[in-house]
Amino acid sequence: MTLFEPAVFGALQLSNRVVMAPLTRTRADDDGVPTDVMVEYYRQRAGQGLITSEGVWPAFEGKSYPGQPGIVTAAQIEGWRRIADTVHAAGGTIVMQLMHGGRVGHPDISGQPRVVAPSALAAPGQTRTPQGKADLPVAHALTLDEIPEVVEQFAQAARNAIAAGFDGVEVHGANGYLVHEFLSPVSNIREDRYGGSPENRARFAIEVTTAVAAAVGADRTGIRLSPQHGIQGVLEEDDADVRATYTAVAEGLAPLGLAFIDVLHADPKSELVQHIRRTAGVPLIVNTGFSVATTREAAEALLSDGFADAVAAGRPVIANPDLVERWRRGAELNEPRPELFYGSTAEGYIDYPSLEDARAGV
Repeated sequence: MTLFEPAVFGALQLSNRVVMAPLTRTRADDDGVPTDVMVEYYRQRAGQGLITSEGVWPAFEGKSYPGQPGIVTAAQIEGWRRIADTVHAAGGTIVMQLMHGGRVGHPDISGQPRVVAPSALAAPGQTRTPQGKADLPVAHALTLDEIPEVVEQFAQAARNAIAAGFDGVEVHGANGYLVHEFLSPVSNIREDRYGGSPENRARFAIEVTTAVAAAVGADRTGIRLSPQHGIQGVLEEDDADVRATYTAVAEGLAPLGLAFIDVLHADPKSELVQHIRRTAGVPLIVNTGFSVATTREAAEALLSDGFADAVAAGRPVIANPDLVERWRRGAELNEPRPELFYGSTAEGYIDYPSLEDARAGV
């Protein structure tokens, strides 16, 4: 298979196999409603075979950053509908990533009295609140009665995303946020049915994804995983435990028939990533992570060698809204401006020139 051929992932129609990775950009308004510049940002990038939105909070307690959008209120749903409609009008396909930040958040950001997690532990380090830098707080450990409520928050958020016109949803089970926090024995020290063993630590991820699939259809549902990414204090350092945990996740998801699994890993060819793929039995999107920008050559090799069904790119898509066309033509790429990745203005967000603009001297 090649980068530029179409694909069908469940109910999702991809015009090519380049996926826009989920990218935090913090351009929503104070109420978590998508803004005009967000509509333009996603429209510009509709040429990717699949757009995965930035992480969107499914509950007020799940908001992690100022400027992060939600999918809870009527205004948020309507804001996202504008984005979905614009992407579809430009010929694109878009899924919403549902991201509950778990312990990576702060009451000064969410406006809620607590952050929640599998265990009463704080994530390491500090965060930026509207009032300035602050230590990440010790989380409230979700009780057995509260866990089903959080699962339902994900399911309702998925319904809201489809109501907003999205083609599907992706459960964020990666990068140290709530679902990932349950998977790691470092961030999850529970001794009940949600902790202690790999199978128990996998339970929450399976329950959330199962509930989302039941709400909107498994053929419109995916999940992102990042085994051994080692970020935000969610460490997975025992290779045998990692394999057992992600085997349990994949085995629990396999009967659903998901649209895709999206794995962030430094080595997509690794036995672990390919084992997850085989066990889940669904199309695999791979992303090499934050440290190395995805190149056309690397993406083509992953597909042609059979290690993936699609390849996600992050920074190249930030800087090149028409990345697929540039890769197709072998054209020069814009350089990303990392100092403007996070902010509240259009600068460094919707002002990267397209190939046509660059050649016209615009």
